[in-house]
Amino acid sequence: MQFQRAAKKTPVTLLAASIGLALQLTALSALAQETAAPAADASASADSGQRTDQATDLDTVVVTGFRGSLEKALDKKRSEVGVVDAIVAEDIADFPDLNLAESLQRIPGVSISRDAGEGRNISVRGLDSQFTRVRINGMEALTTTGGTDSSGGANRGRGFDFNVFASELFNSITVRKTASADVEEGSLGATVDLNTARPFDYDGFTFVTGAQLGYNDLASDIDPRATMLISNTWADNKFGALLSVAYTKRRLLEEGHSTVRWDNGTSSGGFAASSPFAAARSASVFHPRIPRYGVMEHEQERLGVTASLQFDPTDKTSMGLDVMYADLDATRTENFLNGLSFSRTGTGKPQTVVVDGAIDGRNNLVYGVFNNVDVRSEARYDELETKFTQFNFYADHQLTDDFTLDFQAGRAKSEFANPIQTTITLDKLNAQGYVYDYRGDDRLPVITNGFDVNDPAQWAFINGTSEIRLRPQYADNTIDSGQIGFAWQLTDALKLRGGGQMKDYTFKTREERRASELVVPALPAGVTLADLTKQIGLEGISNVGDSTWLIPDIDAFNRLFNIYSDSGIFTVSDQVAGVLGNNRSVKERDQGFWLQADFTTQIGSMPLSGNVGLRQVDTTQTSSGFSTVGTGTPQLTTVKRSYDDTLPSFNLVADVAPDFLVRLAAAKVMARPGLGNLTPGVTVNVSGGNRVVTGGNPQLDPFRAKTVDLSFEWYFAEESLLALGLFYKDIDSFVLTSRETRPYYTSGLPAELLAGTGATVNDDFQFNIPVNSKGGPLKGLEFTYQQPFVFLPGFWSDFGVQLNYTYVDSKIQYVTSTGLPSLRTDLTGLSKNAYNATLYYEGEKFGARVSAAYRDDFLTTVPGRNNNDVEGTAETLTIDMSASYKINDHFELTLEGLNLTDEYQDQWVDSIGDRASVYHHTGRQYFLGARYKF
Repeated sequence: MQFQRAAKKTPVTLLAASIGLALQLTALSALAQETAAPAADASASADSGQRTDQATDLDTVVVTGFRGSLEKALDKKRSEVGVVDAIVAEDIADFPDLNLAESLQRIPGVSISRDAGEGRNISVRGLDSQFTRVRINGMEALTTTGGTDSSGGANRGRGFDFNVFASELFNSITVRKTASADVEEGSLGATVDLNTARPFDYDGFTFVTGAQLGYNDLASDIDPRATMLISNTWADNKFGALLSVAYTKRRLLEEGHSTVRWDNGTSSGGFAASSPFAAARSASVFHPRIPRYGVMEHEQERLGVTASLQFDPTDKTSMGLDVMYADLDATRTENFLNGLSFSRTGTGKPQTVVVDGAIDGRNNLVYGVFNNVDVRSEARYDELETKFTQFNFYADHQLTDDFTLDFQAGRAKSEFANPIQTTITLDKLNAQGYVYDYRGDDRLPVITNGFDVNDPAQWAFINGTSEIRLRPQYADNTIDSGQIGFAWQLTDALKLRGGGQMKDYTFKTREERRASELVVPALPAGVTLADLTKQIGLEGISNVGDSTWLIPDIDAFNRLFNIYSDSGIFTVSDQVAGVLGNNRSVKERDQGFWLQADFTTQIGSMPLSGNVGLRQVDTTQTSSGFSTVGTGTPQLTTVKRSYDDTLPSFNLVADVAPDFLVRLAAAKVMARPGLGNLTPGVTVNVSGGNRVVTGGNPQLDPFRAKTVDLSFEWYFAEESLLALGLFYKDIDSFVLTSRETRPYYTSGLPAELLAGTGATVNDDFQFNIPVNSKGGPLKGLEFTYQQPFVFLPGFWSDFGVQLNYTYVDSKIQYVTSTGLPSLRTDLTGLSKNAYNATLYYEGEKFGARVSAAYRDDFLTTVPGRNNNDVEGTAETLTIDMSASYKINDHFELTLEGLNLTDEYQDQWVDSIGDRASVYHHTGRQYFLGARYKF
């Protein structure tokens, strides 16, 4: 099956308009400052830390600001043997972007996914976050947070959540797209190195501080952001210490429309056979399962601290200690007005009657008037916290002039807690005259519920129908690692390196629930829903029908019923049958040994450098979880297995000309299966009309692939690059999640797992089952162009541009839970087309830039659920800007704007039907600040 979907936006037009505006603003500012001096020649010579630099030495001048950070990143790229891209802070604690993920999207081949309006995860060359390893100061780390259900919910996988950290804590990011034996295994996409500052990075005493005020035009709140770095060296630069702190407070409003997917008329919705509009019962006609508007309120406090000690007791010995702490503390409310009946199956309620309707050309019931509709007001409140700690000790010692030993050991731990996750619902049964209408806007319909949704007397809190859900959950990830290595310079042209590594990784997750969420207390005499509700509404969306409504006041319910007492009907336990599958753990012990030869040579007059190596790794994996065995009673089960991989790698770079490089790389790579897929048990989840069974398979094989890269890099002028990279990955083994909708009784699972959920064995459930499958080829190209316009006259020479474009294609054969072929279509998470464009101006005092990041449609779920072929996320174009003005060498003012077009998050179901699933926006974000450096 070929996945296709028509584009709805005009990104080129928006980008051209933004660049045009930036040109006018920066040109006016530059003229005002009379900065007409053209830029001098700059150095294109590269750092020879990774290979012997064969480039011609050029005269150098110092460039600063954003242009300076681009120059340093280009130097790093040029000096490496493998295919590498980098982002570098040009100045102290001055990273180019406010969010690490949003910085990474400027790199060719990198796309991001967002949660609460900011970057959370990345995908590299079409491979999503589970295939990307992240190291902090050379040590593998994993951070996880909790998001809205539509953005992935709580992270219980291997994907790294970048929104845990403030970007000011780091001074460089390196993305390694090709493998080498000296870099640990575990990635199919890339290895991302995050590096914090160290005292020897600076000359003597250094102090930097900065502050910003943020404003979001949808939330209308003003939020603070602050950073500080202090560093010094002593004893003739033999000892140094550094401390940095970053703090951010952020309040955000998210709102829009969602449906929790669409389904056809015969499998859900309970449309009465006597409905006058009989076409709604046709198997080919689809309707929204839960048409609704929602308002989400996010509040975050983010604190980050880094500390570093460095000690060089002799010229031959150096050592250091890096410590990092991060705390992301958040609350979130989610409030919905749901048309609940359309998600129900069977004959469990008076059947919804379709009075009138309209069907579009894609068989969507885009307009309907309905009777006997159950409407629900739903309020959810979450408290979430992620604490990340890492310490890392490193040392190296030069035994002889040719032989060096190095050592590194440490621990990285991420603790995610969602101690309060509370949902309370109110219900209106059998509403008459319910209307939804997508004819004017298929993303923002008009919805009226047939009654006054702001009148508390119209709502009811009904035992057995309404709900109080209490679902606290936790996830911890701990990585203990140690490694020792050597480097032996055999000749001027050959170095032999090798070493060994041991890593212990532990993942634990736990969830608690009430025994029965449908058991709710009666209201005491004299208490009405007027005392237990409050009004909420849409702020930036109008002309949509019922745009304000009453929601349960969770604080008021708690004051009345003490719902957090953990006693009586509000007792929560991790032994509730349906949630046992979310109480599981995975332990892995990885032992790796590697040997690599780094060489330089030449063919005729053409210099060559590269490396060839081999990595051997053994993995022992222990998975524990609750499975249904024998009589069907859930029992704690532990499954142990081991596997090994031999991973050869090869990287070569040829200096075809002093400014023209050709790179070739090949390797075998592997990535371990997703953590959620390794559980021996199952999880049954019922949330209103959403019914899901998620299973696991601890015997899953890892992902394995063979990769080849070929790239051409032309450094045609100072600080300039024109490059084309080609890549191919032959994915030998893959793990797919089969998704099927069928009655619960067909699964063979015990009925007791449904206890307290209100669901029956005859209800349709979505079954998510991981299976091993063959993979398929992944191929693509990356194009990069970067140049300052030093050849232009006057102030125009202070402009420059950075552009990149990525194309990726991959077809995977998806299978059913029994292994039969299902669909052959795109890999989930893969955007075929992506580009980034930045236009900047860097004058003596004033600097500005505008950036656009575009990502094509991508699939999220294959096969789709509820009789849709696939599910996906629409293309996005995000435009940001920043400007700075240097008052003097110490003081600088800054202005930044993010998401200037207020891009919506657009999730859909079905490649032909293009049915709205989630359509939310978070507004534009602005920051005004100042920065002082001593």
